[in-house]
Amino acid sequence: MSLSLQTPDEAAEILIAATPLSQKIVSLKINQFSINLRSNSDELLDWCSYYFSQLVQSETSDSADIEILAIDRQPPELDIDFQDWVRAEKGKARKDAIYDIPGARILKKVRTGMIFLQSQTQLIAAGECLKNKNQIVNFLIAQYMTTINNHNGITCHAAGLIYNDQVLGMAGFSGGGKSTLMLHMLARSGSRFVSNDRLFIQRDAHDTQAIGVPKLPRINPGTIIYNPKLQSLISEQRREELLQLPPEQLWELEEKYDVFIDETFGPDKIQYQGRIKNFLVLHWKHNSGEKLSLEKVDLNQRRDLLGTIMKSPGPFYQYSNGDLYQHNTPLNEQSYLDAFQDIQVYEATGQVDFQALSQLCYEQLFS
Repeated sequence: MSLSLQTPDEAAEILIAATPLSQKIVSLKINQFSINLRSNSDELLDWCSYYFSQLVQSETSDSADIEILAIDRQPPELDIDFQDWVRAEKGKARKDAIYDIPGARILKKVRTGMIFLQSQTQLIAAGECLKNKNQIVNFLIAQYMTTINNHNGITCHAAGLIYNDQVLGMAGFSGGGKSTLMLHMLARSGSRFVSNDRLFIQRDAHDTQAIGVPKLPRINPGTIIYNPKLQSLISEQRREELLQLPPEQLWELEEKYDVFIDETFGPDKIQYQGRIKNFLVLHWKHNSGEKLSLEKVDLNQRRDLLGTIMKSPGPFYQYSNGDLYQHNTPLNEQSYLDAFQDIQVYEATGQVDFQALSQLCYEQLFS
């Protein structure tokens, strides 16, 4: 018999299942946004403290903006009629399924069985949280992204780096190498990490800001083997094996590694917000016979490039009025064009060359 869930409290009771929580609380502060994370797993809380070490507060705040519960348990079996969340990228495997109730969404991760409750009163993850730690990270960051979106932030599928008090946004076609380029550029003294895969543009009457999120870069071996700062992430033997692969096969290899920015590049290398003047779209190719080129473009005339920048806020996004974002909600191109009014966009074409493009960016895009 199917469950009949009507309120977030009913869903929360099933997910928590009277599980006693640890006395530990992880308190985080991202810019001015505060989060308290609680769990029944001390090991999970310790790992989250390590992952978000730059943001952990020494004292727990009783007035955090939100509280998240992560219940480490066997994945809950819910007899409800989940509907597939249709992904914007055609051909991608099923990832999420949802079940909406008034003011809330129950989301199931298809591969892991993890269950999440998204509402304005209850935020809960239940399942094998310790085994799927990155899903807890993503759930937590999704709440921060919701806050930015609800304060007129525009979601971009982009990386960001700051230098000379200016953020450079970096987007690209699938597999274009925005993370690889950003990590190449991060080696320069004075540069700082802003974001790896989500960058928010927030424009007001005074200036245009870029806001990043504290999600560590998760990179493939193709990014690692040519960057001296990253090579310690794999063994020398594995690096030699990878160097023998054809470039096309290397860049398609899925083998994820987290890059802890402070451990890899040193202290004071993170800044999650700054003024943005320039934005780069990577439209180059590994097999191109053309020389690398960097040219100004007008997004109003190049809507094809706009498509690489726009990004859905995703299934966890909840509007200020409590409504939840739907997968078939169209992205508003005009809102992106408005947000980019004072941002100069550049297009990189021709042969892929991270070292050469890094140099061009520092010479031409940070005035």
